[in-house]
Amino acid sequence: MVNTTIKTTKSQEIFAAAQNLMPGGVSSPVRAFKSVGGQPIVFERVNGAYIWDVDGNQYIDYVGTWGPAICGHAHPEVIAALHTALEKGTSFGAPSFLENVLAEMVIDAVKSIEMVRFVNSGTEACMAVLRLMRAFTKRDKIIKFEGCYHGHADMFLVKAGSGVATLGLPDSPGVPKAATSDTLTAPFNDLEAVKALFAENRDEIAGVILEPVVGNAGFITPDAGFLEGLRELTHEHGALLVFDEVMTGFRIAYGGAQEKFGITPDLTTLGKIIGGGLPVGAYGGRREIMSMVAPAGPVYQAGTLSGNPLAMTAGIKTLELLQKPGTYEYLERITQKLATGLLQIAQETGHGVCGGNISAMFGMFFTSGPVHNYEDAKKSDTAKFGRFHRGMLERGIYLAPSQFEAGFSSLAHTEEDIDQTLAVARDVLSSL
Repeated sequence: MVNTTIKTTKSQEIFAAAQNLMPGGVSSPVRAFKSVGGQPIVFERVNGAYIWDVDGNQYIDYVGTWGPAICGHAHPEVIAALHTALEKGTSFGAPSFLENVLAEMVIDAVKSIEMVRFVNSGTEACMAVLRLMRAFTKRDKIIKFEGCYHGHADMFLVKAGSGVATLGLPDSPGVPKAATSDTLTAPFNDLEAVKALFAENRDEIAGVILEPVVGNAGFITPDAGFLEGLRELTHEHGALLVFDEVMTGFRIAYGGAQEKFGITPDLTTLGKIIGGGLPVGAYGGRREIMSMVAPAGPVYQAGTLSGNPLAMTAGIKTLELLQKPGTYEYLERITQKLATGLLQIAQETGHGVCGGNISAMFGMFFTSGPVHNYEDAKKSDTAKFGRFHRGMLERGIYLAPSQFEAGFSSLAHTEEDIDQTLAVARDVLSSL
């Protein structure tokens, strides 16, 4: 039997103080553990597949700083490259050759991208791509999917998944109705609902934006024909198709979801992995569309830290590591072992569950399913997930503190890590 108690004295002290300094004690809401109960642990350091908290407890990590750590935390080659870059300065606010290098790597990897613009976050990338798609089509309305999250900009906070309470339109106080009035929503995997929106708003829809594999309503995959259908519909109606690949880009395949599923969107947003753990975002697409972005064209977007040399350096080294032979085969093998094992153990111990993985992205819902969209996901037993999460945490396994977040594995995770995780999961699931 694994020890089920951990010392968290320092974490509790630090988090108590933080609540007087920052709203909710955190810089991003899901970190506060509100949906799973208990107090969050406070990190001190990370390395490889592991994290250590301020009380000295060690955990196997399946959050991976919410996706970027696909090579493992603090990879020595990334750190070495950053040390070299640091000696040259932390920010230029001017062009650097590093931007060219990473841009060429992104363009070579992602089929839809002929030109790319670097920004500082996935939210910023999605804000910019929305403005661009409206300018290019000369239309104002967009279609997004319930449970898909595209950052915290006003126009996207409509049925936006894990980070917000989906109780109304819009989903956050302070967002005026006017900001979301042109945002249309449909259930994920419901092609007929999208057809109806196009019929009801003929020649008014600029485009469709989606997570091709949902990660912010839990891990939800596209049904057969769904992405193909969206591609056909957008072509038919003169609208743009935008893949938000902030999560899936370079994770479920080197070329992202568009490589995995063989569907080429008009525009793509990226983040997380392309910064190697440093703040980054990017958007790109066909040359004729991207040429509208200032200063080449009239669509304004700017950023003091965009193309930051440290983020570019970490991104370049991370993508180089991902190009090594066998990388994605290894990620698929260990993640499938984890995801399949979790489902099997849960079922053997009497729990109704569903889930799975694509490469290094996975999830498990506490519902017998199947889960095709956010409404299905909301049928999950979130109270049970909270108990499961706490049990795993107390036994040294760090999972995303929400039923509605995907999990991430990395090249640093070993077969032994997976075996240990499954052994702990059997212990915890047997006790729920």
